[in-house]
Amino acid sequence: MFIVNKKTYFIYTFGCQANKSDSERIAGDYQARGYREAKNIDSADEIIINSCSVRQRAEDRVVGLIYNLSQQFKKKSKPKIILTGCMIHHGKAKLLKMLPFVDEILPIMEVGFNLPIVRRDKKHAWISISTGCNSFCTYCIVPYSRGREKSRSILDILKEVDSLVKKGYIEITLLAQNVNSYGLEKLGINIRKQHKKVKSKPPFVKLLEKICTYEQIKIIRFLTPNPWDFSDELINCIKDHKKIDRYLHLPVQSGSNKILKKMNRGYTREQYLTLINQIRLKIPQVELGTDIIVGFPGETEKDFQQTIDLAKKVGFKVAFVAQYSPRSNTIADKLYKDNISPQEKKRRWNILEKLINQPHLKNRPKVIK
Repeated sequence: MFIVNKKTYFIYTFGCQANKSDSERIAGDYQARGYREAKNIDSADEIIINSCSVRQRAEDRVVGLIYNLSQQFKKKSKPKIILTGCMIHHGKAKLLKMLPFVDEILPIMEVGFNLPIVRRDKKHAWISISTGCNSFCTYCIVPYSRGREKSRSILDILKEVDSLVKKGYIEITLLAQNVNSYGLEKLGINIRKQHKKVKSKPPFVKLLEKICTYEQIKIIRFLTPNPWDFSDELINCIKDHKKIDRYLHLPVQSGSNKILKKMNRGYTREQYLTLINQIRLKIPQVELGTDIIVGFPGETEKDFQQTIDLAKKVGFKVAFVAQYSPRSNTIADKLYKDNISPQEKKRRWNILEKLINQPHLKNRPKVIK
């Protein structure tokens, strides 16, 4: 006799597009087990909190939510609280001690791609092409929270595209911590030192070209590429296929070579500007966005002015500007003292916000967030 599971779930999602995509997979996992999505937390049997750890403020929001839930359910039946996402870098024991109201820690890597995904949008879909990261930028917690990079097979990804096309989807965004390095770890290539040794087309370019053959797919986006392995083949692929979006998000993080080196970004400001010129030469219609960190340890006023100068030279239409926040267990936290005051970080943030984002509020390119 078949018994219907009457239990319900509710998902809180913090953070980036990868987390939103992960939450869709988590929802698919729950529904495959017969759960129904609750309309609100009051009617949920299980509450899943998909956390972000990119900055301390993001973690504070998660902790605040969990505290509020503990107060809300103090006098009534408590749902099961499950924590997942990037905060798992703290480790299960520490998290359960920090957050005693949490019942379970779910490593996001344990939620696979073998179940139907519950997508929130009926026209646009996220597709994760790899998980984890091998880059180890000194400020970043992702390699510790999501593990080393693992690319999905191209057949598996195309099977997902087939399914989306049959359901009427016309826009997709490919997601990875570094989309450019898709498939390179399977070739035994170190993305920072050996990516130029790829003699054939990079795997990511091959994947893009195959997806471009789907007539029903009208717009293809990808997040996030990195400057150090943005190949000529990728530039030509974008130039030749008009359905690939002309907005490119290319994180620079700083305009100072000294700070870029301390961040372990793998390129100089000169190399970044050369790449931008190469992209604009082949794709004149391109609109550029970026990520910038202000107040990184040791960033002097001269370093910051170099970032301002680079931003003016490039003419970014969008910038996600972050004030540096130490992340425990990262290389930057171990090696460098957070010696820039909050007030100075905020001042630098305001300058870049006024320079880049405010002039383009009305005409900024469409950025899927």
